[in-house]
Amino acid sequence: MTTVTIQPTGITTADLLAVARGDAKVALADATVAAMAASRAIVDGIERDGRPVYGVSTGFGALANTFIAPERRAELQHALIRSHAAGVGAPMPREVVRAMMLLRVRSLALGRSGVRPLMAQALVDLLNADITPWVPEHGSLGASGDLAPLAHCALTLLGEGWVLGPAGERLDAGPALAAAGLRPIALAAKEGLALINGTDGMLGMLLLAIADAKHLFTMADVTAALAIEAMLGSERPFLPELHAIRPHPGQSVSAANIHRLLQGSAIMDSHRDDLAHAVQDAYSMRCAPQVAGAARDTLDFAETVAARELLSVVDNPVVLTDGRVESTGNFHGAPLGFAADFLAIAAAEVGAIAERRVDRLLDVTRSRDLPAFLSPDAGVNSGLMIAQYTAAGIVAENRRLAAPASVDSLPTSGMQEDHVSMGWAATKKLRTVLTNLTSLLAVELLAGVRGLQLRAPLTPSPAGQAAVAALAGVAGEPGPDVFLAPVMERAAAVVAGPQLRAEIETRIGPLG
Repeated sequence: MTTVTIQPTGITTADLLAVARGDAKVALADATVAAMAASRAIVDGIERDGRPVYGVSTGFGALANTFIAPERRAELQHALIRSHAAGVGAPMPREVVRAMMLLRVRSLALGRSGVRPLMAQALVDLLNADITPWVPEHGSLGASGDLAPLAHCALTLLGEGWVLGPAGERLDAGPALAAAGLRPIALAAKEGLALINGTDGMLGMLLLAIADAKHLFTMADVTAALAIEAMLGSERPFLPELHAIRPHPGQSVSAANIHRLLQGSAIMDSHRDDLAHAVQDAYSMRCAPQVAGAARDTLDFAETVAARELLSVVDNPVVLTDGRVESTGNFHGAPLGFAADFLAIAAAEVGAIAERRVDRLLDVTRSRDLPAFLSPDAGVNSGLMIAQYTAAGIVAENRRLAAPASVDSLPTSGMQEDHVSMGWAATKKLRTVLTNLTSLLAVELLAGVRGLQLRAPLTPSPAGQAAVAALAGVAGEPGPDVFLAPVMERAAAVVAGPQLRAEIETRIGPLG
């Protein structure tokens, strides 16, 4: 168990993954506490001077011109949290909520929010006690950031609202805090607003998705190579000199991966010098690096946007070091929404081209002498016929999900928030696209392995041998039809996990 120490300069993606997925502990650096205390002193000065400042001495949104009397400002902050915790629907996954809470700690730690250090410490205490607020999936427009989701997190700090139970059930927050030895906090001026104004939910989901996409795009090269090998495809389109003349970085990486994955194969050797072999393979084989490579470049763009956001102050208003408190629009989720939508399009296409290779593997007229639907006894048995139906249905869903959320906008708050980003929706559906991509690559993995097995006695590449071994326990050898759903689940777990890639890299060297 590691400890992530929050500095006033922020956190890294590795820190977020360690806390969200690895249950690392969290601590505040002394410098962070000092930065927050200095920022809070400025807000206390505003309180003493009686100056009108948004969110400190006024209402919110369309009520920004409503003055709040000093004796009611703490009440204002509590009312804000209760009213904004208005989400509905199923709870967000634990890892998303933990990422969101850590990013809110990061935001407060930058020392521009004007809150007491105990606000950040209270969130840290929730993380370290493994208390996860129940955050409904619907409620954020990515307008003033993720107001409703963050309000559900903040409500837990007040000892109100709901938390996730051990089995995913909904429990009251008050008893959960008490059981962990934690006490509800009381908010002072500006603190409720600082707990909920920002892009933390969107950014958390984007960073988690980027980590998943990095792995899946490499696994897409693996499954593509297996399918190409099984279909007696050519390795020549993946020669490095052919990609040097079109210097897209991701394309070169994917081509190098596929070329390396195809080496050392008796199956490939069996037809390399065959003059009757097809002059050109189909696009889904020959253009695999161009599609997967473009997706890699899109991923690089999304990663650049997320890295910038990790360095950003996204609160509103912000407390500047010279004592000014200024309103900003930094909470608007457009950069994250655009990046997530772009990455969803790319991931959907990686899955779509994989499904086309599966279809070729199953079609006796195009698979180069493999049996129909990869069944040794087609007719009585249907082989992987319906696995391709499932893949086709997932491709269709991913195409719907690839329609950008960030081009939409619904005005809210009496037209004060008259253009919203829909960044929460964009990042949430991106995660669904990546889950679907995992299933699509699992079908290609299964079909590729079946095809390699059916090429026996020719032996596949070292990567192919590793893939066959990875599925041996559940997929077995080609033969009579079996209950296919658990086989596909196991294949999806192999795609999502690190073991197969690690085994392949042990045999052929690191993949890009």
